[in-house]
Amino acid sequence: RRGRFERRGLEIALLAVHGALYLTLVFSSMSVALGFLFLTVHLLVFGVCTASAFVPNHTGMPVLPRDSRVDFLRRQILTSRNITGGPVATALMGGLNFQIEHHLFPSMPRPHLRKARELVRAYCREHGIGYTETTIGQAYAQIVRYMNEVGLAAGTHSGRCPVAAALGR
Repeated sequence: RRGRFERRGLEIALLAVHGALYLTLVFSSMSVALGFLFLTVHLLVFGVCTASAFVPNHTGMPVLPRDSRVDFLRRQILTSRNITGGPVATALMGGLNFQIEHHLFPSMPRPHLRKARELVRAYCREHGIGYTETTIGQAYAQIVRYMNEVGLAAGTHSGRCPVAAALGR
């Protein structure tokens, strides 16, 4: 949100203390070279884990031009997918398996997104709006198929992405 935060200074101070303690622990418990190696591996693993929570929600879904005449609700629902799998999927994805609801209600606490899902699904069903839900395996299969299509099409379209070409870019 924009605006004034009551405890911004405290939050910044706590983040700085956390960072300082973390780096102190790393470099006081191992050599400098090993410490940098540890930090590198830690950041790489964190990046992979973060990507594994974000990539299944959007990759391979329709890309709408910014100037398309699609309302906010449909834009969020048609370009995102939810990942099913119960509490395990929620734990692995940090609650971002309810991506549609997360986009519709970005400030809603993640534990409540599951409850909002039922309302949004019912609304979509009632109004004929496509609502995509898949398992994590199905999502990655769709991603691989999409990347394969884009890669194969690149050889026949002078290296241009077919989605970008369809959008006139």
